[in-house]
Amino acid sequence: MSRLNKQLGISQGIALLATSLLGTGIFVIPAISASIAGRSSLFAWLLLISLVLPIAFTFAALGRRYPHAGGAAHFVAKALGPSAEKLTAFLFISVLPVGLPAALLMATGFWQAVFTITPTTALLIQLSTLFSMWLLGMGGAKLSGNIQSLIAIAIVLLVAALWWQGGVEASDYHLPEQIDIPSIVPALAVMFWCFVGIEAFAHMGEEFRRPERDFPIALLLGVFVAGAVYWATSVVVLKYASYGDQLANTQSLPHLVAIIFGQKAKWLAAIVGYLACYASINIYIQGFARLLWSMADEGQVFKPLAGLSKNKIPLNALSTIVAACAISCVLAWLFELPLDELIRYANGNFIVVYLLSMVAGVILLRGFFRVLALIGMLLCGLLLVALGQQSIYVLVLCCVFLAIQQLVKLLQRRLKPAKPH
Repeated sequence: MSRLNKQLGISQGIALLATSLLGTGIFVIPAISASIAGRSSLFAWLLLISLVLPIAFTFAALGRRYPHAGGAAHFVAKALGPSAEKLTAFLFISVLPVGLPAALLMATGFWQAVFTITPTTALLIQLSTLFSMWLLGMGGAKLSGNIQSLIAIAIVLLVAALWWQGGVEASDYHLPEQIDIPSIVPALAVMFWCFVGIEAFAHMGEEFRRPERDFPIALLLGVFVAGAVYWATSVVVLKYASYGDQLANTQSLPHLVAIIFGQKAKWLAAIVGYLACYASINIYIQGFARLLWSMADEGQVFKPLAGLSKNKIPLNALSTIVAACAISCVLAWLFELPLDELIRYANGNFIVVYLLSMVAGVILLRGFFRVLALIGMLLCGLLLVALGQQSIYVLVLCCVFLAIQQLVKLLQRRLKPAKPH
């Protein structure tokens, strides 16, 4: 029997994952990747999509066999034991200090495109956004899925309108004759942000009505939809050169819409862009909450975090995650951390979580899916290398975790009562 309400179907699952993958990235990352790699970013998108597919199939196979609110951490526990499970959960939750501020900075960029706002006002917008997600989370996974279905449709329609009205031709999406390989590697390190969300979606597996059938279908279709929309957006961004510095990249969509539809249409771009970010951040917060709740329910962390509301919502864990996100946003605001650096640091955590999940896939799966998991494991290793010095954050976190583990074991041995002779 599921510990949570089984509310989700295929269409809601596709919407949750697609908006998670598209959300914070769709109207910003194509501009950042274009500023790094130019037209070679079109090749980078196709390469990234092909690299993500083995990872997506592995998550689909694991989620089908082991649907659980613990998500990636649960898969890793099945394969590598409780210590590896705790490391995975620790890395996932420790994305909060860098990943959530980056996502909320992107969301705030759409407000800045239509209003002149101060940094303090931007922080208030971020905190208000978090509070509304706390309220939405209390409505359950089905409510989030229904709302995000509408947001996904709005994103796809807007990108389609940009193609149609923007006069995109075949020459606009032809790959360049000379691929700038050196620029593709750092571009991929940023672009991987667009496909983090699969591991958060895995935490929703326990809430599907038929997880053995619906979860893998929703996951794979969600990845395909997101990949197609990213590539299409990148084509328009390159055609109209809607990229540049950090401010230009965060306002790329409103700039495009103003060029193609006129200045008054900036409002439409700002609303859709903000809602896209909102949807992506929301599924992460819900995923974080379910992971924390699952660990508390199994006695691995502070037991009161396992409290459920009357309609089986992990309310205590959700409130804790939202509060932690708010603190992270205030710290990022105080230290004025740059967006692209935040993205790369967060990506290091996600890549290691994916890497551990692929190792779990190699151990737990059989046949064709084991081969895909092995390919995914190798690809995650290469992506970690591509991060360069930005991988320091996740490596330091791993060292801190191992040091804490050893300290706890040492204290347990010292505090353990001696056996009487």
